[in-house]
Amino acid sequence: MIKARALICDEQQNVAIREVDLPEPGDGQISIRTVYSGVSIGTEFALIRNKISWGPYPLCTGYMGTGIVEKVGAGITNFKAGDKVYFRANAAMTLADGTSVSCVSGTHCSHVVIAPNTTHGADHMPDGAPMDVASMFTLPAVGLYGVDMAGPKMGQVVVVNGCGLIGLGVIAACSHRGCVVIAVDVNPKQLATAKTFGADYLIDAAKQNVNDEVRAVAAEGADAVFESTGIPACINPAIALCRTGGSLIWQGNYGNAPVTLNFMAAHGRCLRMFFPCDDGWQPCRRAVIKNMADGTLKWDRAITHRISYQDAPVLYDRINQGDKDITGVIIKWE
Repeated sequence: MIKARALICDEQQNVAIREVDLPEPGDGQISIRTVYSGVSIGTEFALIRNKISWGPYPLCTGYMGTGIVEKVGAGITNFKAGDKVYFRANAAMTLADGTSVSCVSGTHCSHVVIAPNTTHGADHMPDGAPMDVASMFTLPAVGLYGVDMAGPKMGQVVVVNGCGLIGLGVIAACSHRGCVVIAVDVNPKQLATAKTFGADYLIDAAKQNVNDEVRAVAAEGADAVFESTGIPACINPAIALCRTGGSLIWQGNYGNAPVTLNFMAAHGRCLRMFFPCDDGWQPCRRAVIKNMADGTLKWDRAITHRISYQDAPVLYDRINQGDKDITGVIIKWE
């Protein structure tokens, strides 16, 4: 049994560092000592607030991290102790009193046991990749995957509605393709960060008419609109920003409840819609971490807070209370 510490959330949305037990790695598994884990404010707090559910409370959230391999189970030939890796999940854990914990996906833990050679396993860190910033790899990979699916072309106008971490990943990927990028958000700080990732135009939706501002750049509407807020009420306004024959990308996670769609607005525009889910697996993950390593993707610009695991409960409470100054968070476990 591996003794570890983890960030645990109960049904009252209280978060605390708790002692947990992990199984030793079995056949086809490895154990990893976590160095850093990255926080996903959107998905994690949807789980904490039960907007979406992947399992009963108590929860251990987090779905991205970096660390060092400690042990390898039988049948593992492509990993060895001491390897630097990035990973997507944790297999199982219990509290010290034996209570089962839902790993959703459980990377906010000092140790991870995982089957590495799976879609949500682990892989080797590219040379030169920073362990801290790379622990946030999933979010820009989600953005890259949506951009790869939709395929906006050089010179086309794209709108990115919502400049959280996924939106910033979309902006970076579209900018690298040579698109004209319009960033929309209600937070001026997020818009300023969007500019550093390549946004050509910034729209403060709290102060400006988004439709008018987009039409000033693209009179017939945008070629592609990436709706990255995860807020269902934002879908129909996003449809209205698309040109005839354009694309709408449902880049956020809109929860378990049905979403209302203005059919005639989409129908009349002959829109294509894309529904990227997950992060594109290893090709996208490797691409964004490699780009971090060579400086193509300066993802450190998205990081607003670097904290020790002991300070995580206080910061999680601030996020849950709506603190808008927190965007990108890295938790250090060593």
